[in-house]
Amino acid sequence: MRYKALNQIGFVLPTRLNAASSSAYEGGSATGSRSKNWNPSAAGPNSAATGNLTTIRRRARDAVRNDPWAKTAVARWVSNVIGTGIQPYPRHPDAGVRKDLKELWRDWVNESDADGRLGFYGQQALAARGIFTDGETLARIRLRRPEDDLVVPMQVQQLEGDFLPVEETKTLPNGHEVINGVEFDQLGRRVSYHLWNRHPAEQGGMGYRELRQVPADMVVHAYPVLRPGQVRGVSELATILLRLKTLDNFDDAVAFRQEVSNLFAGYVVTRDDESEGPDPTAGMGDGVELDDDGVHLIGMEPGSVTSLPHGTDIKFASPPGAPDNYSEFMRQQLMAAFASVGMPYETTSGDLRGISDRTLRVIVNEFHRQVEQYQWSVFIHQWCRPIWNAWIDAISLSGIIPVKYMDRRLFKRVLWVPQGWAYFNPVQDVKANTDAVRAGFMSRSAIILAQGEDPEEVAEQMRTDNDQADSMGLSLDSDSRHARNKGLESDLDDPPYVQ
Repeated sequence: MRYKALNQIGFVLPTRLNAASSSAYEGGSATGSRSKNWNPSAAGPNSAATGNLTTIRRRARDAVRNDPWAKTAVARWVSNVIGTGIQPYPRHPDAGVRKDLKELWRDWVNESDADGRLGFYGQQALAARGIFTDGETLARIRLRRPEDDLVVPMQVQQLEGDFLPVEETKTLPNGHEVINGVEFDQLGRRVSYHLWNRHPAEQGGMGYRELRQVPADMVVHAYPVLRPGQVRGVSELATILLRLKTLDNFDDAVAFRQEVSNLFAGYVVTRDDESEGPDPTAGMGDGVELDDDGVHLIGMEPGSVTSLPHGTDIKFASPPGAPDNYSEFMRQQLMAAFASVGMPYETTSGDLRGISDRTLRVIVNEFHRQVEQYQWSVFIHQWCRPIWNAWIDAISLSGIIPVKYMDRRLFKRVLWVPQGWAYFNPVQDVKANTDAVRAGFMSRSAIILAQGEDPEEVAEQMRTDNDQADSMGLSLDSDSRHARNKGLESDLDDPPYVQ
């Protein structure tokens, strides 16, 4: 009765909803103008990733080829993730074995590419580029014969994701299941890859195209795993392809408007009736040009003064130029696009307007944290680690270094070290590292590894430099063995201060 009386006098009462159908979150509401047309897909991890994989991949490659922002994004990403290379440092407890492995690796990196075009670190850059653009990268481990005369009889053949057919999904008689080209056993372990022997989009060549089953331990397949059970990767550009295409069309339209606005055109206007008025070109000489429609064309030269006949006037065209908010609009759109692929707008575009050094440092540090997460969780684990394990197996099978079966785990212990980040402020950063080492908060090895260097090699280089300086009777300020370089004051070595 109380609610009825309130309703009669004009109060708007809340609608009672069924408790079973109501949602505690707005995002789960099925009613209302904001959400009634929002019905996203409920596809599983593989259906969502592979539904339009071929189309996404073609568009992503086209964007990298033709869109300057997409090309810049992939170049910046690869340069930060790979740089000059992610190097392995063996962790075998025997110093002699570690030294032998390092020497073998340094010699092998120049022979790693089965195509003979890249070194191993160049292959890393190509793999990172493929993951960013195509969503995934493939590589086959190719064992070689002794007569191939390689330091280690193994090479890496890189393949595009097109070699793994996304439509190849079926159940095999032995109970195995093929999902998007990858074969799994009944326990869900990867046992093989069904790969084309030739790129499916290439024309010509010798032989015919066929699927070949390759053991999983001879294939390297790297991609960001975004959902449990995901078998194939998706391009990082997938979320911004339409945005980039729209921005490219918009930018072309604005550029064309600017091109038109730069056309300086004038028109002679007759004030009197055209049938009775004077000829606008009278008195302009005999060299008056006519266009295809017979209209007189009047040219202008720098420094010239031209008089028009009586009854005529001249007007100039004022075509529209770029919108006043064009720059800010493009900035906002590109910020959203770069944020979607994990790239800071400021460092990727080079637009540092209104950015202080402290703000830029926060942006760069956050970006470095994201890159490091990707390096360790995706690239090192999925691409570098299996290649190192196959490389160790090749050494064992060839007998280059005797590897006992129980000791294989010791040989496979390796620390992958990416290229170090450049100092943001060299003076302050080096001072901070020095203080951290002296306070016992960090080790020298940790700081050297953070710079992408091998602590053992750095120590050996320091020892060699010191021995050379001692043999030549040199005393250098860079030699930390001297008292004046230890951060201590020495009354014996330094003369007294005289004012």
